[in-house]
Amino acid sequence: MKGPLFYSKILLFGEYGIIKDSKGLSIPYNFYKGALKMGDSPTEETQKSNESLRNFAAYLEDMQESKPELVVFNLQDMHSDIADGLYFDSSIPQGYGVGSSGALVAAIYDRYAQDKITVLENLTREKLLQLKTVFAEMESFFHGTSSGLDPLNSYLSLPILINSKDNVEPTGLPSQSTQGKGAVFLLDSGIVGETAPMITIFMESLKDQGFRKMLKNQFVKYTDACVESFLHGDMKALFSNTKKLSKTVLNNFKPMIPEQFHQIWAQGIESNDYYLKLCGSGGGGYILGFTEDLEKAKASLKDYELEVVYQF
Repeated sequence: MKGPLFYSKILLFGEYGIIKDSKGLSIPYNFYKGALKMGDSPTEETQKSNESLRNFAAYLEDMQESKPELVVFNLQDMHSDIADGLYFDSSIPQGYGVGSSGALVAAIYDRYAQDKITVLENLTREKLLQLKTVFAEMESFFHGTSSGLDPLNSYLSLPILINSKDNVEPTGLPSQSTQGKGAVFLLDSGIVGETAPMITIFMESLKDQGFRKMLKNQFVKYTDACVESFLHGDMKALFSNTKKLSKTVLNNFKPMIPEQFHQIWAQGIESNDYYLKLCGSGGGGYILGFTEDLEKAKASLKDYELEVVYQF
């Protein structure tokens, strides 16, 4: 038995902001993927995954008991498969902000949810919201709190535009051009990030009035403008807003940026060769980069491997 593939995702814009109702834009990233498999010859890794699924199944059982109206799983099949060595075979790096737990949640829902909403039906806003709510509840097992967006993206394998907390819709993206000089890329920080501590820092910061004001007047404003300009293919506005966003993050989200990247971050803003932003909750994992000239960015960041996500 081998399940369908579920892909990683990249939240291009909206990290932290979507908690405070900014816009967001999330795209599938097919470079990494995962699938549910049966363990014929168990290894240390598959056993670890199997154990994690056992704990997850116990959590889902509790969730179903406390919120039966939300979703019903075929728990008998799930427990039986786990006993037979079920594991999640995944190339998605954990703690890198590309949705490793999201893909797993999507795979479990796809396999075991009863009366599930499928990609093939007419995806009304209500259905999308219902899916997002179910996924948020499921993914909370991994992070303590979740928006449900990562699994939604992985499950649908479509770009998703977040207009606000309760308004999400599939969207189209400007067409890619492999000949284009502009690019969105990933920069590997070489550090594994932990989502929960970063969210805690953010929630603590929200108690400060100055931070809340900055979030509304700068962070959310620039994030919304980035989403709009990206979707409309207005690259001049996109880079102008991404620069402002990058500066705002450097000045106000320092704990989420690994220390050795503070200078590289500032260097991009000063030179205009590239602009960096958080990929997911930060603290490590990948850092997202935007550049109008990929060759220039590669030269400036010659000590790092750049993974191109999108070219225009």
